[in-house]
Amino acid sequence: MTAIPQGRTRSAVLLSAVCALVVTGTGLTGCSSEDPDAGTNGVGKLPAAKIQSRARTSADAAEAVRLSGTVVTNGRTYRLDMRLKGDGGTGSVTSKGATFRLLRVGEHLFLKADAEFWSHQDGSADDAGSDAEAADKLEGMYVKVPTGDPAYKRFSGFTDKDILLDGLLTLHGALATDGRHEVNGTRTVRITADKGSGGSLDVSLEGKPYPLLLVRAGDAGTLRLTDWGKDFALEEPSKKETVDYGQQLPAS
Repeated sequence: MTAIPQGRTRSAVLLSAVCALVVTGTGLTGCSSEDPDAGTNGVGKLPAAKIQSRARTSADAAEAVRLSGTVVTNGRTYRLDMRLKGDGGTGSVTSKGATFRLLRVGEHLFLKADAEFWSHQDGSADDAGSDAEAADKLEGMYVKVPTGDPAYKRFSGFTDKDILLDGLLTLHGALATDGRHEVNGTRTVRITADKGSGGSLDVSLEGKPYPLLLVRAGDAGTLRLTDWGKDFALEEPSKKETVDYGQQLPAS
């Protein structure tokens, strides 16, 4: 009887024998002990809380990002397609069937929409004519939003990378990992809160561990995060394209 080589267990010998048979008989290499995390950034091995932390750190450090999808807040649904970086952002927002463009450069916020958007406000019948006339003048122009106007606070948040990500990249409840997935061809590890009811976040396993897909808790929207670190032009519109409203904007 042949003795088992020193330093090896019976199970190891059996496994080697089985693998040899599989390889010899079929040419397959299914018994390979290759690390499933080989070639990844390694965050898939971490606990869920650390994965979330790494994703937040990567997001905060990135110079730019594109954020698209839906956000439900205070019973109102917004569809976003925004490009954001440290000193501003630009893109479109759709709400209640109306689409408008936002552009912020530094502290200067501009809003561009059609006449229907501007005429959608609470007013008396006597004001209808003047409202329509004002709306026609504002259509297709970049309207500079006064910093003291309520609209500034409401809309500027859509153009602020730090504020928007801080508010959105939040999961509610106990965190856990939920397997490997894929977002737009990129391998991800998914973390969930309260088994998914508190939201889920897919984090890239390739390159930097950026958050790529967020499903918010309570059916409050789904967002894709792409173009991490890709810079884009951000310039104020020309004077010919701009209207300085100079007073409180029409309610929308």
